[in-house]
Amino acid sequence: MSDAAAGLALKDQARLEPLSFADLAGWAADDHAAAFRAFLRSCRALDTASAELRPAQTPQGSLLAVCREALKTPDADGAAARRFFETHFQPLVVVPHFGTGFLTGYYEPEFQGSRVPDAIYRFPLLDRPEDLVTIPQGETLPGLDKGLHAARRTKDGFEPYPDRAAIEEGALGPLARPIVYLSEPGEAFIIHVQGSARIRLTDGSVMRIAYAGRNGRPYTSIGRLLVQRGEMDLETMTLDRLMGWLREHPEPAKALMRQNQSYIFFREAAELAPEDGPIGGAGIPLVPGRSLAVDRSLWAYGLPVWLDGQLPLTLDKTEPLQRLMIAQDTGSAIVGPARGDFFFGSGEEAGRRAGLLRHPVRFVVLEPKSRS
Repeated sequence: MSDAAAGLALKDQARLEPLSFADLAGWAADDHAAAFRAFLRSCRALDTASAELRPAQTPQGSLLAVCREALKTPDADGAAARRFFETHFQPLVVVPHFGTGFLTGYYEPEFQGSRVPDAIYRFPLLDRPEDLVTIPQGETLPGLDKGLHAARRTKDGFEPYPDRAAIEEGALGPLARPIVYLSEPGEAFIIHVQGSARIRLTDGSVMRIAYAGRNGRPYTSIGRLLVQRGEMDLETMTLDRLMGWLREHPEPAKALMRQNQSYIFFREAAELAPEDGPIGGAGIPLVPGRSLAVDRSLWAYGLPVWLDGQLPLTLDKTEPLQRLMIAQDTGSAIVGPARGDFFFGSGEEAGRRAGLLRHPVRFVVLEPKSRS
């Protein structure tokens, strides 16, 4: 999608209303230095034109110019960071034409696994197949439905890539190369949804798994399907409850998971240090509590986004969320101008918090000021 087309698509879905920083409740109390450090990660990638894992909108020249200014003061403290954002950006509240802003959470799961299959570890994560062709955003291939975002290369041209059920039934043949095995199909499925993982191997080492591509089929939330079927109610659904249901109902769970046609392929991310977050759509490690997944068809990576809402602590207790985030990731379910996915970090507690977040949010984009 061209920049002009993206701009029209945004106007079709929302209006942007200017605010002052004084209008942002909680702005003065945020940790601006932490947000600035996350912003610098994006700036370094933008300044060097690093390859994006899942390409988003092309950043405006004004964002690149602001990034170059930021890179001149990489050690800015809280006060300096706040001045920087207030000097170089204009807050614009995103007002959707329909509905409201909405925020969910995601995390990097951690499970036990093995590089080789055995009686316990039988469910694979697959490497990217050689015949998979990713279709750039906004483009199509001849003879393929416009809703598909990937294709299968054959000797006769391109065809739709197999869906989840077909892949699990062996449709890829020798092209299905496992890189690690897990003990439960539900664990593999959750990793597909989250897009990354830490796998504690049988020898005690930790393997990092990163997104390497997808079959381009539409994503369907199995949690939403369970709610629609009356198996659970939305208010009390958590990741633990969902995982428990998948574990306790193996055959229905298999059929349920196959309702999500989307299938994710992975690679081993040996380049990541233990303290690094997983690699997001922008191609850089994510920062817990500061990285935000956005609709990549509408927004560029690196944009600062102010969120104003609530973060759940338990099913019935929340704390205020008033925080500056940086757009550094995307997701198949993250669609719309005021739709975000909050990265909580890695491990069980991050997963618990992420599973609770399904809340309305005020979505304010910080637009870089033009330099004349």
